[in-house]
Amino acid sequence: MKIWGNIPKVSGIYGSTNKVDRTSKLGKVASKKDELTISGAAKDFNVVMKALRQVPDIREDRVNEILQKMENGNYSVSSSDIADKMIKTLNL
Repeated sequence: MKIWGNIPKVSGIYGSTNKVDRTSKLGKVASKKDELTISGAAKDFNVVMKALRQVPDIREDRVNEILQKMENGNYSVSSSDIADKMIKTLNL
């Protein structure tokens, strides 16, 4: 494609032949070390997560208490309580 005529912006860009000067500082390169900082919220979160990992998933004392009641025949749940819980879980 040929462009005829003098287009100032295009010819101005290609027409300038300014020399690029070399940098005056040679040899020294400033290097930075990588640095990692952890926020206070992240540290608090880490403490909480460690504490939660130590808590057992099953409360064995409560399970043993209910098992003891079942073995002795003292554990009973009314049918209306069971029905109420079933209805509540269905109404999520």
